[in-house]
Amino acid sequence: MNMGHISRRDFLKGTAAAAGLFAVPVWVPSSVFGADAPSERITVGCIGTGRMGQDDMKELLGQADVQIVAVCDVDSNRAKDAQKLVETRYANRTSSGEFKGCDIYGDFRELVARKDIQAVMICTPDHWHTLPAIAAARAGKDIFLQKPLTLTIEEGRALSDTVRRYGRVFQVGSQQRSDARFRLACELVRNGRIGKLQRVEVGFGTDPGCKPQPDMPVPSNLNYDMWLGQTPEAPYTEYRVHPQKGYGRPGWLRMAAYGHGMITGWGSHHLDITQWGMDTEKTGPTEIVGEAVYPKEGLWDVHGDFRIEYTYANGVKVICADESKCKQGVHFFGDKGSVYVRRESIATDPKTLVDEKFSPNDLRLYKSNNHKRNWLDCIKSRAETIAPVETGHRSCTVCLLGSIAMRLGRKLRWDPATERFIDDDEANAMRSRPMRAPWKL
Repeated sequence: MNMGHISRRDFLKGTAAAAGLFAVPVWVPSSVFGADAPSERITVGCIGTGRMGQDDMKELLGQADVQIVAVCDVDSNRAKDAQKLVETRYANRTSSGEFKGCDIYGDFRELVARKDIQAVMICTPDHWHTLPAIAAARAGKDIFLQKPLTLTIEEGRALSDTVRRYGRVFQVGSQQRSDARFRLACELVRNGRIGKLQRVEVGFGTDPGCKPQPDMPVPSNLNYDMWLGQTPEAPYTEYRVHPQKGYGRPGWLRMAAYGHGMITGWGSHHLDITQWGMDTEKTGPTEIVGEAVYPKEGLWDVHGDFRIEYTYANGVKVICADESKCKQGVHFFGDKGSVYVRRESIATDPKTLVDEKFSPNDLRLYKSNNHKRNWLDCIKSRAETIAPVETGHRSCTVCLLGSIAMRLGRKLRWDPATERFIDDDEANAMRSRPMRAPWKL
């Protein structure tokens, strides 16, 4: 594990060298050895092996042309569980000599410095998304990053610029884009099948608060200071981090220091689809007003019931609210009909709209039927994924704008081109957060 034995200078040297080495991956044609030959496999390192991390790892372990060679987590118990998962899955490759084992790290910098790793999958808490992803891009790795993209708008701009500067293949975990129902809904809207778009309603659930929690001793298996990372020092309690037994839903999801609550948790999915259907993937709203209920006591402090209204330059309004106000999913309303989509279902008005055929002249959107497979295929082809970094940044920004508006409780004006609030220093200050030393962008 050997945390932190790489100095910053050595780390930068290593990442610079790696960036040059992996600028253009070299692939042996599958016709020579077969699609699952060792030379065809993408070597992957997994950073963050908790609740979502293990689920995403299992998807990669089911791909014949992938080989996970390293895992990283600040909780050594979780890292060991992930190592066992990988080595059990690759038992046949081990016996044949193709697989030499899965290494464990407690510091992501050691993993991304490895020259034999071509891609990384990052499934950490939200406050630990940006820095590992930027380090990986600089080290020449292609990247899968769980949603929401970043903790702040400033981080999102830095990450998007870095990924594009180093020419990396990037995918954010907005897997609804790889669902045929969401794609169809957006195609119906984009092709004018519901007439002129007037408004969109987006709904999802919220998280409860909790009572004040006692300080607890830090478990020996957890590098708690590393877990806190850029965030302020805070006493350890299990409800702040993640369960020490099992892989239940972690407490940090409900804490403003480490995320924004459901506005980014579910909002990153549904507001991303909203942007896709509205053809606003490279821009955003111009006005935002929000309100929310926040816990009056206890450890968990993200928003409860809420309502946000976004106005776009074309006059379309997006109403995003808890399920008592807007039903779960994304509902597009036009002057001639509507389309409502959520996971596992789609409904239109008129009902026949869902079965209408598209003509050769109609707009068809990027088609992906498997999100992780799309990422892997794009690593090989060097094509852009269905959920690239700039799109992810813009969708995450919509969520973060809503979070800021809820906190301030007043109308905000936003310039999507400059990514700044207009005449509002207080709101602009909330586009970023101070990072605890030694961490910085």
